[in-house]
Amino acid sequence: MTLAYEIAAVAQLSGKFTLRSGLVANDYFDKYQFEARPELLSRVAEALVPLIPADTEVLAGLELGGIPVATALSLRTGLPVAFVRKIPKSYGTARLAEGADIEERRVLVVEDVVTTGGQIRLSAQDLRARGANIAAALTVIDRQQGGAENLAEDNLELLSLFTRSDLGEQQDG
Repeated sequence: MTLAYEIAAVAQLSGKFTLRSGLVANDYFDKYQFEARPELLSRVAEALVPLIPADTEVLAGLELGGIPVATALSLRTGLPVAFVRKIPKSYGTARLAEGADIEERRVLVVEDVVTTGGQIRLSAQDLRARGANIAAALTVIDRQQGGAENLAEDNLELLSLFTRSDLGEQQDG
């Protein structure tokens, strides 16, 4: 059984779903269903490793779904991880990015599912303002709804393991 088939089997839902972008979709990738399964998440991380740019110094997992993926990648690669909040916490360190230092380092943003790329764009802007050098984002699933094109407007390349088409073909075939 292929990895794409396994992800589609556990994570692809049908119905009416409102996405973070505000778009309404008839299918939804419940990323927590593959992220919560250690064996499946491990295989996802293994498959993502070759997509990591060679000059990457820090993996930046976006809250919430990008964090388990980035952590699994860190365990495979030895790269340190920054855990990126949507907004800085108002107490303690009051940081946007916890964990690894991002300042003046080559950072790869890690997300689980990308639709329009909105959260990656916001987070990359915030990380760049804090000194991170970001050229790419890595995702497990690209829903193919403008994310790659939108990220390109911010000089970000989208690297994806699977597209919506890849996973849809698994369900059809």
